[in-house]
Amino acid sequence: MGGNEEHLEGYGLITLAKAVYIAQNSEGGVDQRLAQYLERKLAEVWTKLQARPDTYILPADEFALFNYYKARFGDSELVRNATKRYWDNYRGND
Repeated sequence: MGGNEEHLEGYGLITLAKAVYIAQNSEGGVDQRLAQYLERKLAEVWTKLQARPDTYILPADEFALFNYYKARFGDSELVRNATKRYWDNYRGND
């Protein structure tokens, strides 16, 4: 299993990027297992941002996760600054 893959019942090995993609393209709501996975990942990323609010640069998959949940954070300065850092450091697809 790769470093960023995790086994999720009903999905097999899944990455955060794939989970966000599935959620974004799910009509009629997201499966509870996937929703719990995304919520857990969101909490992990939020912890990273709070620990390094002025320096943490979101990788693309974490940025996609925050975009998926952006309405939850409203006009959060922390999220706004993290988004700016992401785009300031964006280099396109590797």
